[in-house]
Amino acid sequence: MPQSLARRMDGLHSSAIRDLLTLAARPDVVSLAGGLPDPEFIPRERIRKEAELALADPASVQYGETTGLRRLRDVLAAREGAKIGRPLGAADVVVTHGSQQALSLLAQVLLDPGDVVIVEEPAYTGALQVFRAAEADVRSVALAADGMDTAALQGMLEDGLRPTVVHTVSNFHNPRGVVLAPGRREHLAALADRYGFWVIEDDPYGELFFDGPPPAPVAALSDRVIRLSSASKILAPALRVGWLHGDRRVCEAVELLKQGADLCGSSLTHQIAAGLLSDEPWLGLHLEMLRARYGSRARALADGVTSTFGDRARVSSAAGGMFCWTELTDADIDTAALLQTAVDHGVAFVPGSAFGVAAEHRSALRLCFATCSEDVLTGAAARLGDAYADHAQS
Repeated sequence: MPQSLARRMDGLHSSAIRDLLTLAARPDVVSLAGGLPDPEFIPRERIRKEAELALADPASVQYGETTGLRRLRDVLAAREGAKIGRPLGAADVVVTHGSQQALSLLAQVLLDPGDVVIVEEPAYTGALQVFRAAEADVRSVALAADGMDTAALQGMLEDGLRPTVVHTVSNFHNPRGVVLAPGRREHLAALADRYGFWVIEDDPYGELFFDGPPPAPVAALSDRVIRLSSASKILAPALRVGWLHGDRRVCEAVELLKQGADLCGSSLTHQIAAGLLSDEPWLGLHLEMLRARYGSRARALADGVTSTFGDRARVSSAAGGMFCWTELTDADIDTAALLQTAVDHGVAFVPGSAFGVAAEHRSALRLCFATCSEDVLTGAAARLGDAYADHAQS
């Protein structure tokens, strides 16, 4: 008889988004389901040049430090230090295999089974997978138009809840697209200091702003914040370069776990990323291009959905990132059921239920505008409208 799996596997399921990417891979389907950067915006030629430079150094194909290439950590420390308003050194930064690994390692470092973790509602699905695998007691706090409802969080704390971790996607939230307002950042930091929980500030989208940069990170306001970010959305996912910084004890513990997890990252991709991120003139122009192109696409999608649905839907106004959150006003429409009809009409999305913790979000859907041109997005909105009409009549 085959042995059973570990208890931590109970209740774990494949990400709905990963499953949908397979469904949406059909050539006749316009996928608004993923969260992928447009391949046309990935600087492949510049990456090739940096790879050639890196390969001239034998160290680029050898094992490296567990915490990451020193040159890359120097670059990241300078960039992150400028964001939080205080100096950081290479020893303050741990480079990880994407920011998802950083989140996974932090969960192992900070959480014991049964510890309470508070996430935002709706939640980033990758965080839910990590915290459930850590056997945490996952609770949620609602998101408002200006980010986490920290007053509600305070109420939970005053009622006696004692979380170990509060997780926030502070800039251009996945899936909601909202930005945590300055006052709410200050409130969250003050609550962390008062009640002693850790804040994991997850920020893969902060550089992709359309109308102006987001407020200073929560990490600028409290030593109880561990900040994560990534090069995947601004350079290339295949580099697998993420990072974290925060409390030195936490970083040292992450390093110990990472030694057992993968020994070290890729010296080659670390050198490539260091070359790209340290070339500030080139990087500035590259980011300007991304912001302009993604911003145009965000407006095209929001306008298309608004024009198609009218008062039948409420569409978030994306000021950055990659996502528009849409809520159908007809509460009887279940977007999980709508999805198959939508695929039949040649468009895919992620149902809101994929992001639910305490709420179902059954009438909501997440739409990604990053990988399609403006014309395609306008057409996708029309397909979605046709699917909605057919589904409502069925």
